[in-house]
Amino acid sequence: MKKLFICFLAALIALPGYAAKKKEKEEESNKPEFTIIKQLPITSVKNQNRSGTCWAYSTLSFFESEILKKTGKTYDLAEMFICNKDYMERADVTVRMHGDCDFSQGGSAGDVLLIIKNHGIIPEEAMAKPGTMIGDTLANFNEFFSVMTPYVKAVATSKSKTITPQWKVGLQGILDAYLGKAPESFTYQGAQYTPKSFAQSLGLDWNDYVSITSYTHHPFYTSFAVEVQDNWRWDHSYNVPMDEMMRIIDNALENDYTVAWGGDVSDEGFTRQGLAVLYNTKTADGLSGSDQAKWLNLKPSERKDFIEKMGVNAPEAKPTQEQRQKDFDGWELTDDHGMHIYGLAKDQNGREYYLVKNSWGDTGDYHGTWYMSKAFIAARTMDFLINKNAIPADIRQKLGI
Repeated sequence: MKKLFICFLAALIALPGYAAKKKEKEEESNKPEFTIIKQLPITSVKNQNRSGTCWAYSTLSFFESEILKKTGKTYDLAEMFICNKDYMERADVTVRMHGDCDFSQGGSAGDVLLIIKNHGIIPEEAMAKPGTMIGDTLANFNEFFSVMTPYVKAVATSKSKTITPQWKVGLQGILDAYLGKAPESFTYQGAQYTPKSFAQSLGLDWNDYVSITSYTHHPFYTSFAVEVQDNWRWDHSYNVPMDEMMRIIDNALENDYTVAWGGDVSDEGFTRQGLAVLYNTKTADGLSGSDQAKWLNLKPSERKDFIEKMGVNAPEAKPTQEQRQKDFDGWELTDDHGMHIYGLAKDQNGREYYLVKNSWGDTGDYHGTWYMSKAFIAARTMDFLINKNAIPADIRQKLGI
């Protein structure tokens, strides 16, 4: 009897340890194990820090990969040059519209392309590095925009019957003070350039790039300006069905082209650890047994943590064209981040993910790369910039490009 009691006591003592090990084993099995299917060359991961310039970082990263593909040469292009030129043009439109235009830090891939076409581009070393004008090591736009925004607003909403061009002189002073002055000419690797001649020297045809989107409130195979605040230039995107939008991305990667992606990362399935999955966070669909029972008893605020702990074994929602439109119309699909798609991978369950370069520095479990599931990209894409030669021939024919 004494021996039996001792055995029973030992079992009770061991039970918490066993439960902890079991939980640890379950959580370990939920961690993704990725197998790389395709990985295209990219330049180093940058850090936009405290600036809303993901659009500039992601698009220049995309063009750096385009140059790598075309010439084999590696460049570090200057994001602050793009910002210096772009914010002046955005302010000009805001003033022309008497303030009825969103003047903010954000932008789009189309902004970068148009700045390069109209003004050229320079290497990073030809301009003050981000943050150095204010004694920082990385970009920090907090003070910059607190100075610039009221300046632009004051001009745009002036009660004067007429205004002079002098406001641009003042604004250029603010831009140069915080971002550095954009050079009219510079020396790079022993050669003399202007921004326009440098852009021409990079080996790309800047007319090769088009924007793609997928919505039903405009006809497919036409182009339209996606109605979001940061598309203040009203640049047009070609509209295709969702499945063709995804086929364009896959065809691009298969043919060694990368993609400048813009979309929504506010979704609960986008984690800070480097994973993005279209988790079904609204219902218990896909869960079974004790997981479903636990889910039904959780508060809404607890559900994201529960799903996140399930990792790659959490149920994923199925994206549809109808849901994309509903989310866009209902403000649940927003335009809040730009990133750079450069590869394809799959996890231990066979689910496929895109390798996506971020601009938050060496962060997350994958040092600046996010693994974003195909379903997530299909559901949360706003639009993307791509080389038109990466689009399947049949889709190009439908679009007339």
